[in-house]
Amino acid sequence: MNFLSTRGQTAPTALDAALAAGLAPDGGLYVPETIPTLDRPLPARALHETAHAVLAPYFVDSALRDRLGAICAQAFSFDAPLRPLAQPDSWLLELFHGPTAAFKDYAARFLGGALSALRTPDAPDTTIVVATSGDTGAAVAAAFHRRPGFRVLILYPDGRVSPRQAHGLGCWGDNVQALRVDGDFDACQRLAKQALSDEALRAQLPLSSANSISLGRLLPQAAYYAHTAARYYADHGEPLNFIVPTGNLGNACAALVAKRMGAPVGELRLSTNANDTLPRYFAGADYSAQPTRATLANAMDVGAPSNFERLRHWHRDDAELRAAIHADGVDDATIEQTIRAAPQRHGVVPCPHTATGLRVLETLRAQGDERPWAVVATAHPSKFDSIVEPLVGHAVPPPPALAESLARPASAEPMAADYAALRERLLAGATVAAL
Repeated sequence: MNFLSTRGQTAPTALDAALAAGLAPDGGLYVPETIPTLDRPLPARALHETAHAVLAPYFVDSALRDRLGAICAQAFSFDAPLRPLAQPDSWLLELFHGPTAAFKDYAARFLGGALSALRTPDAPDTTIVVATSGDTGAAVAAAFHRRPGFRVLILYPDGRVSPRQAHGLGCWGDNVQALRVDGDFDACQRLAKQALSDEALRAQLPLSSANSISLGRLLPQAAYYAHTAARYYADHGEPLNFIVPTGNLGNACAALVAKRMGAPVGELRLSTNANDTLPRYFAGADYSAQPTRATLANAMDVGAPSNFERLRHWHRDDAELRAAIHADGVDDATIEQTIRAAPQRHGVVPCPHTATGLRVLETLRAQGDERPWAVVATAHPSKFDSIVEPLVGHAVPPPPALAESLARPASAEPMAADYAALRERLLAGATVAAL
């Protein structure tokens, strides 16, 4: 099993090298040379066992092959329950039961375990450079905090994440440093990609990525889709359709991987906020990255979704891609309306991102769609207390792990959206770590 770059200018690469690199040398994203087929339906099993079954075909030639089960058991140690909503055949896939209360905990923990297992004792420290629109950075920080041989540098857009998200980015210390960048998420993402593509820098400093561009994020996220779809099929005898709130398209690409592997995943629909790059494209316009707009669903404030390269790689042309996936945008006013009505209408309190998915579900039902749909709940609503609580009229307590992190002091250093400034910090941090 080899892996290719979406840009086609990198030689086929073994999995372990692709995991360690994060980004392909030509600036593209790694994808499997072929997508293997699973037995269908998957037998009912624990989530970590499903993860092992989904990931094993990719790890046949990996040095991690015999340790994969243990890595999955650690990364997928908390469940992803499928909760019924108030309407028939309507479900909420809760992916927020990990340590930072966001879906990104699963893959970040898997990547941390995999990179640790690949590291030799005498190897120099690796710096994980991660751009975040709110949730990725905290999940990566939690996964790599105090891991020997790793340093984490988090880039986040200053003033464009929720207060609790910002706290969750800066509360770690030790080997984790948070930088609040004077710019939007796309600026943070450009900086991270520049560093990962800087050959001279990488010759001095081992670097890797934990963003959704990383293969180590993409593959494990397919596991909870395969797991949920297989269990639903076993109970109901039909595929489950998914509505995936998305910004950078990593979670959506993982759902597509699960479907192409043969998991009984039905239709995929994407929900976005007012950043309408994807809805415009799927409605027929040429793909064109847009300036990022700040919204209530800030973790999806992305104007240039990196994983679009993977979607295009997996489809022959735009017509085939548009036939396979749909995307709908939801503005802030509608997000507020949806959150306010959700306790009575759906029986849940959603975060702003999950609310975009619930809105798409409401639209489908109004159009007469009676098929079974699961809305993917990407984060716990308590992470967005300043938005959610005034709309639902009561406090939303954070889960214990999130409450514990909020009780710790937090700090982040300011930085201009300038690559020279980032490069200087990376090299300075490596010098300090070596002393």
